[in-house]
Amino acid sequence: MIFFTATVLPLICTPGPDMLFVASRALLGGASAGLRATAGICLGYMIHSGLAAVGVAAIIAASPMLFQALRWLGVAYLIYLGLQLMRSAVKAGKITLSVTPANGQLWRGFLTAFLNPKGMMIYFAILPQFMQQGRSIPPQALVLSAIFIALCGIVYASMSLGIAAVGRNGGFSDCRRRWVEGTAGALLLMAAGRLAAN
Repeated sequence: MIFFTATVLPLICTPGPDMLFVASRALLGGASAGLRATAGICLGYMIHSGLAAVGVAAIIAASPMLFQALRWLGVAYLIYLGLQLMRSAVKAGKITLSVTPANGQLWRGFLTAFLNPKGMMIYFAILPQFMQQGRSIPPQALVLSAIFIALCGIVYASMSLGIAAVGRNGGFSDCRRRWVEGTAGALLLMAAGRLAAN
């Protein structure tokens, strides 16, 4: 378990679509928005665990067309969210710390993880390497998946709290609100670019 943790923790801490999405939510909506996005991402990976268990991951991996379709759907989704924030950033107006309801943050976090095929394939490629031959596969997969999801939750929740703490120090003038929304939108567009390039 220690070797598995040491292997996946650097991957989780590397900026990618999941991390950039959580950062954008925490920048815009504070800690609560970042934590809801984190919960949604963890739920997305729970679905990945279930798909791996029933063999759907192998089907996706064996079908380049299906893999590419899923990847570009994820790219389009992140671009859509990023452009929404960029459009809001160029408009003057009152400060809005959370532009989507609580369930919206959770749902968007879920979609960000679920529509990230690169993350899905890394997840399914790494776990089997730490499973011992001759032992029942489902319990091992369950334990390793739980460790992976828990690490995601810890890293992204800590990041959300840190970003929110920094944001509280400066107050939110209209100029700052527009800067925060522009930065959050740029982070999402960067996430889309990373996903499209891989």
